[in-house]
Amino acid sequence: MSFPEIVSRERWRAAREELRRKEQAVERARAALGEERRRLPMVEVRDEYVLEGGDGKATLLDLFGDRAQLVVHHFVFAPEQEAGCPRCAAFLDQLGPLAHLLARDTAFAAVSLAPFTRLLPFKARMGWTVPWYSSCHSDFNRDFEATVDRDGAFVERPGLSCFLRDGERIFHTYSVYDEALDGIGALSGLLDLTALGRHPHGGDRLRLHDEYDH
Repeated sequence: MSFPEIVSRERWRAAREELRRKEQAVERARAALGEERRRLPMVEVRDEYVLEGGDGKATLLDLFGDRAQLVVHHFVFAPEQEAGCPRCAAFLDQLGPLAHLLARDTAFAAVSLAPFTRLLPFKARMGWTVPWYSSCHSDFNRDFEATVDRDGAFVERPGLSCFLRDGERIFHTYSVYDEALDGIGALSGLLDLTALGRHPHGGDRLRLHDEYDH
């Protein structure tokens, strides 16, 4: 195992300052990219996509609740599997309480291709409370490219898709897949993918998750 070079505090500060200048350039580029992402055009979703969850059948509109935005985690869980994708599970493990997202007018749900009866015991095993739905009786996975054709075989891939609503009209604003998920944090990273960004309420401050009104 190779360790970093050992230097004096003065040399460390100089090296740290040089690296910080590069970090600031990356941060500025990331902010500009976020602005460009929020200016992406959007496409109206016309299919209801009937899914199955803990309360029975649900449409994509139902997944919003009373929020303006929805982030869907395309959780890889094939119908024949007994357990979900470890990488997807690690993503949900670090998500934490949804209160911070909900307070920013953004709902969150996981959607998988496996039947809900297969998802439920795994969800209980993992101790998750996040809303989780099966898309096994709809074209949701294929339409949003979570199930893709690779060399003549359909395979699933992890991803996130963002949606915005205007009344009962739903719009698809953004999707990201595979390795691109690795750098996304649970709160600000998710909100940065959405059309309204981190402050859909004009900058509602962060609170302890049990202090939000809802």
